[in-house]
Amino acid sequence: MHPATRNCRSLRKIFLATFLWSLLVPMLGAEAPLMAYVGTYTSPLQNVRKTQVDLPPGNGRGIHLYTVDRANGVMTPAGVYEMGTSPSALVFDAARTHLYSANETERIGAEEAGSVSAFVVDPGNGQLRLLNTVSSGGKGPAHLSVHPSGRFVLVANYFGGSVAVLPIRPDGSLGEATDMKQDEGAVGPTRATNAPPGSFAISGHDQAHAHMIEADPAGRFVLHVDLGLDRIFVWNFDQEKGVLTPNDPPSVALPSGDGPRHFAFHPNGRWFYSLQEEGSNIVLFDYDADHGRLAPRQTISSLPPGFAGSNFCSEIMVSADGRFVYAGNRLHDSIGIFSVGESGELTFVGEEWTRGNYPRSFNFDPSGRFLYSCNQRGDNIAVFRVDSTTGALAFTGHYTPVGNPSIIVFSELEPTRE
Repeated sequence: MHPATRNCRSLRKIFLATFLWSLLVPMLGAEAPLMAYVGTYTSPLQNVRKTQVDLPPGNGRGIHLYTVDRANGVMTPAGVYEMGTSPSALVFDAARTHLYSANETERIGAEEAGSVSAFVVDPGNGQLRLLNTVSSGGKGPAHLSVHPSGRFVLVANYFGGSVAVLPIRPDGSLGEATDMKQDEGAVGPTRATNAPPGSFAISGHDQAHAHMIEADPAGRFVLHVDLGLDRIFVWNFDQEKGVLTPNDPPSVALPSGDGPRHFAFHPNGRWFYSLQEEGSNIVLFDYDADHGRLAPRQTISSLPPGFAGSNFCSEIMVSADGRFVYAGNRLHDSIGIFSVGESGELTFVGEEWTRGNYPRSFNFDPSGRFLYSCNQRGDNIAVFRVDSTTGALAFTGHYTPVGNPSIIVFSELEPTRE
């Protein structure tokens, strides 16, 4: 074969290979667009009691949508699903094809109850379409979660002091409650046992206040906290019928007045961290997954050493690698950072100012490289870069204006094809 012919064929092969690779690489390397959904307190706040200590003016417009730049964490507005019912808590199903909102009102028409809405998410642009709205089974729902089976939404009614189980239909919409439970017990004192010196942090010790509900990782047991009763309730869960029955023992008591608000499981499923709103502390429990039992082992302040005055805790999260725990402090307006020891015990390693007033909650993006603080009274979300080695948070300089943000959740859309 003539050398020129051989070279020509080689060049054609190289060209063809390069051309095919140029088509393949964008498809292989195409990164899925990232969306953020922010639940807010909306205006007008209809049928909501006016004595709640942290009730915001209602500057939000419903569920606010944003596209997220994965490189720097910056959020760009992408629409609003208008709602006048304060969708203050949001949760996705496992496939992230459906979004559910707890709407924190106290009345639906003549019924004294809040509501839960189901949405389908457009996989291409992330926009929401309402499927239906049902009663939450109690007043002022403040938290909801999806059971690991994917068949039920669990909801905690703060003002109603109750919890409910809502079945998820095949199309993602919600059915009427399969079970509802009213919290019962003695209301704790208005002064927390473990409050910081000089604290006047008095919020929910006037009646029962269910504040969070979630199943354990295996889905066998459902746990919920009641701030007013200072208790963590544990339920056996029937995954076929969606029915709760009391565990043995049915609950665990926290120190009087401390007010358990939110909790988080460690990724290993054996350690359970409970955050107390008025006591401003974290309690580590050993969790017996076989029997659904909690055994307290450590109590540590959510605040830096030497703090005095009033503070209300808000959110608690464990990093995906299980090395750090983060706790939100309102009034102090900080996120406390704790390292997790070999036995699960926490050590305070630092804090970061949230760059806004009253951080109601925070969340990590899917990569874990950024943390977003929902500064409720500051009407903004501040973005922080996470140091995976030290757990430290560094403000990126990015704010997103949004009225009375309560919660932020993330979802990846279908990857773009070029």
